[in-house]
Amino acid sequence: MESLRDVKRVMEREAKKGSCPLMFDRLEFGANPFQTVTSEEKLDEVLAYLLRLKSFRQYAEKTIINNVYMDWDLFCKNPQFKRTRSVIDRERIYAGIQRYKNRLKPDYGRGLCLETVRCVFLLPQEEAEKYRMIHDGQETYAFIMSNKYILGLFTYCVAARKSVVSDGVEYGHLAEQEQRKVRLECVEDVLFQALLLDDVEYTDGELSASLYTIYCMNEKE
Repeated sequence: MESLRDVKRVMEREAKKGSCPLMFDRLEFGANPFQTVTSEEKLDEVLAYLLRLKSFRQYAEKTIINNVYMDWDLFCKNPQFKRTRSVIDRERIYAGIQRYKNRLKPDYGRGLCLETVRCVFLLPQEEAEKYRMIHDGQETYAFIMSNKYILGLFTYCVAARKSVVSDGVEYGHLAEQEQRKVRLECVEDVLFQALLLDDVEYTDGELSASLYTIYCMNEKE
């Protein structure tokens, strides 16, 4: 993976070209950041939701092209992270996850874990005004960012999640079992990961979006 210094340089160049200068600030674990997935049916439902497929296609608006998804190659060896342009792209990613799932053969008795963390971004108020809009009668924001800029934001989010383990950060509001999940002590594999920028919240000058990760666990709760 590129160093964050290199990623920052790329993002600065993209901002000069017109990308919204949204910058990663911090990662937050909410009150209930973990959900246990105990069946293949439930797992497929979660994947369909994250990819806005099947019964969740109604949530796929224009901003879905900003989402970043893990994509497995045909042999399930080299995961890549990319944006998608169409439902066909997302269905192809879904099929790749299914192949990888069949290869991993997850133990639903031990359970899989869906982790949701909020990635908080900052944008100067004078910049925010440029992206304010009304959609379906509600105030919202439309951020124009290049592919390189969005992938740079994603890189910052993933790096922050990894640093939680190495930095030994503690979240006192979480139970001990959840703390172990934060430290990835009971995680065996990562099945899927996605940053959903089509569901951005804006509060008090801060924007946030969810980073979702599906873990295969190596022990039962």
